[in-house]
Amino acid sequence: MTPVRVLELRSVWGTGGGPEKTILLGAARTDPAQFDVTVCYLRDARDKVFGIDAWAAKLPVNYVELIERHSFDPAIWPALRRLVRERRIDIVHAHDYKTNLLAAMLLKWDRVPAMSTVHGWTGNSRRERLAYYPLDKQILRVFPRVVAVSEDIRQELIRKGARPASIRTVLNGIDEHAFTRDRSRESSIRSVLGFAADDVVIGSVGRLEPQKRFDLLIDTFAMLSRVHQRLRLVIVGDGSLRQALQQHVERLGLESTCRILGHRTDIVELHHVFDVFVQSSDYEGTPNAVLEAMALETPVVATDVGGTAQLVQTGVDGLIVPPSDLGALTGAIEAVLGNPTAAAARSASARRRVQTDLSFGARMAAVERVYAELAGSGQVHATRAAVET
Repeated sequence: MTPVRVLELRSVWGTGGGPEKTILLGAARTDPAQFDVTVCYLRDARDKVFGIDAWAAKLPVNYVELIERHSFDPAIWPALRRLVRERRIDIVHAHDYKTNLLAAMLLKWDRVPAMSTVHGWTGNSRRERLAYYPLDKQILRVFPRVVAVSEDIRQELIRKGARPASIRTVLNGIDEHAFTRDRSRESSIRSVLGFAADDVVIGSVGRLEPQKRFDLLIDTFAMLSRVHQRLRLVIVGDGSLRQALQQHVERLGLESTCRILGHRTDIVELHHVFDVFVQSSDYEGTPNAVLEAMALETPVVATDVGGTAQLVQTGVDGLIVPPSDLGALTGAIEAVLGNPTAAAARSASARRRVQTDLSFGARMAAVERVYAELAGSGQVHATRAAVET
């Protein structure tokens, strides 16, 4: 039987983030006998830090790019139609508001079955909030299948008029084999990264954007460090707020105890330094950074936003607190620092959870069931017949 030909379609500026891990690792792990996957990224010619091609080169994936001269280059449309026809694509799987629009156009004009994974609406620009995101939610109403990465996102789509039967909630997963802690290496990694054996390190990973609330985490750290003299804070990531956050650190006099490292690819190594991982966000989809902490057995403190509480069972796998609550966030971190035995038990539970319910294999099986639903709907056969004639 001929495998179903899937085009993963995504547009991103810069080095990307959690969705890129999901897309590329998913393509690498899909059974080629059942699904022939092409990963296509729209790449802006002005983007000098684009890094997805380097990620893809390390994986067994069929990767292509369509180059845009600017953000809404009309030349992309005929190039995309040509790619879809040449590769005889059966299903277009979009991943953001721009590619959702393109997939909807392919559905309308070329009758190519379309689906989308909705990772969330996390941008901060006025144009995104007032124009692009509201339009995106309307476009998603026409898709025969939509994957929401959290129940919150699913409910938002339903509120905006999407058919409940068309939406599947599939939490992000993680490759538990790639994210494994080796406790025998903790001391040497700490030394290489310049931390003393008795330093207690709070770690956080994410884009330096407003919804991540790293300002709140820095304020929390400032309070805790008055009591815990060996406490350190490490923030990993880059974004529009990097300079502002560094200035905030300096205003509080924390330059010697708080590091903002920028974008890093050695996340597994860094977790060997972290004594607690903190997510302080006001908004998330289903955060890959939390999944990584769970897999690496770093005690988790996280805000109750997006799908986070679906990943972390509070009191079992980690501690969940309300967003924008300085006192609650501080208290939860204190609870981890004050009772390391209980924190270790929660971390062990979190590790077991990513080996089962939240494994990348479980996630891909759920997505492949959606592909099979679309393939079995008759639309794929109709599209193939049209292409072949």
